[in-house]
Amino acid sequence: MKKLLTVAAALAMTSASAQGSLTGAGASFPFPLYSKMFAEYKNDAGVTVNYQSVGSGAGQKQITERTVDFAGSDNPMSDEALKAAPAKLLHIPTAIGAVVPSYNLPGVTSPLKFTGKVLADIYLGKIKTWNDKAIAALNPGVSIPPLPITVARRSDGSGTTFVFSDYLSKVSTEWKSKVGTGNSLQWPVGTGAKGNDGVAGVVKSTPGAIGYVELVYAKQNKLPFGSVQNRAGKFVLADNAPAALAAKGVVMPADTRVSITNSANPDSYPIASFTYVIFYQEQKYAGRTLAQAQTLKKLLTWMVTAGQKYNEPLDYAALPSNAAAKAKTIIASMTFDGKKF
Repeated sequence: MKKLLTVAAALAMTSASAQGSLTGAGASFPFPLYSKMFAEYKNDAGVTVNYQSVGSGAGQKQITERTVDFAGSDNPMSDEALKAAPAKLLHIPTAIGAVVPSYNLPGVTSPLKFTGKVLADIYLGKIKTWNDKAIAALNPGVSIPPLPITVARRSDGSGTTFVFSDYLSKVSTEWKSKVGTGNSLQWPVGTGAKGNDGVAGVVKSTPGAIGYVELVYAKQNKLPFGSVQNRAGKFVLADNAPAALAAKGVVMPADTRVSITNSANPDSYPIASFTYVIFYQEQKYAGRTLAQAQTLKKLLTWMVTAGQKYNEPLDYAALPSNAAAKAKTIIASMTFDGKKF
């Protein structure tokens, strides 16, 4: 009898362990935030969340293939990609982040100014040296070394790339027609690296390099980054407040899939974006249990409510009230075997 009780207890512990863990994969953009969130959530709720920073494109692929509980992505999935999924996928925003032009220019101590056109021309390969007249005109009085520009960009399917290229497509007709917007692009020039950390690494180790990275990666690597001219003509240096202003006044669609780059808000930072978690509305699939579905639902609810306190200390803007409200409504729509839980 005692042996049977021991076996039963072991099975119960195994079941509890399975229900107390979740897996996610995707965007590197929010990885520093998610690392903190999930560590704190484990302390609070006893749930282990294993999140792999593999890029938004890979995350979207893994959730479509149902190999993870949720995906992280800086760009929402396209209508075509959603139709190709085996069942209905939902998006919720978890934070707002800024993509910054970081650079390595010895001797330059004050932040450089960039316009969207100059950034597009650098990534089109039209501006090849740092002392180009287009850059010099934006930065009078700054002694810029005549170094060749080494363009660093992502080699993997990347939501950060989507955000950056989405912005460039809005401010440069040449970029829009020749390169366009996407997770993966046919780059005219550049050295590819995997993840935000990879691009930051190239910039840090290469005098004359420029790369687009999420704000926290520039700060963590002590990389200077430039201010970018917004739609109102102001040069704005990325920070939580101007990134949050990019979403101010935006009407959130029911599915929360929206672009906030090149915002009309006169004080906003122009290369900002929501980052998303993607998951299935119907949670009964591939042997999943109700307990696993409940564990995911509780985590997602925590991320858009109590977990928001970790956003700003890590250089991400917290969700505006309208986005948080939409996220909670979407989470509440989750079902198991066709029933809400």
